[in-house]
Amino acid sequence: MGARRRQPNRRDPRGTSVTAYAATAGIAPHPAWEIGVTDARPDAQSNAESNAGSDADAAVEALYLAHWDQLVRLSVLLVHDKGMAEEIVQDALVAVHQKWDRLTDHHKALAYLRQAVVNRSRSALRHRGVVSRYLARQHTPESAPGADQPVLGDSRRQMVLDALQELPRRQREVLALRYYLDLSEAEIAETLGISRGAVKSHASRGGAALRPILERLGPDLRADG
Repeated sequence: MGARRRQPNRRDPRGTSVTAYAATAGIAPHPAWEIGVTDARPDAQSNAESNAGSDADAAVEALYLAHWDQLVRLSVLLVHDKGMAEEIVQDALVAVHQKWDRLTDHHKALAYLRQAVVNRSRSALRHRGVVSRYLARQHTPESAPGADQPVLGDSRRQMVLDALQELPRRQREVLALRYYLDLSEAEIAETLGISRGAVKSHASRGGAALRPILERLGPDLRADG
């Protein structure tokens, strides 16, 4: 009697997809997350392709489960919008999945994912700037503020987020990676594609620029308790 085929189940990451994990977390899955989901196929070539897809699936699922919240909050610090941040991280996970076979070092997948989140956050900000300028010309009011309140949780963190938005882009990115994700200078340099010296410079200038902004917002912060 032949060996019984192993059936996938929710407790076995090898038998599930990123889409399934997204569903259990209450997150609307990106359509492209269906790419690489494994299934039983009769021919050897398809089985090989399925196994390769399983490797990518398992790796991306692990990244998703371990780092989703952290990466969304990082993107919120950069784009100031929870919904946009979730879309950015979804797209970054899809990019890692699609390029898995082309990554030279799979152990650096998290670094690549962080870099993808930062780059997509930049692109989203540029796009939002174009849209905002168009809406201003049309005299159309912008969307109501505070869309990211559920992620930030309280007014103190909101004030810090508002203060970060006043900094130049690179300083904001360095401070978010350094003080929110607690990355080393080398990790920040790798994520942003700059030198460690540049990381030090942006961190120093950003911190100096942030202090007076927070002092200006101080009365509101003290009023919060």
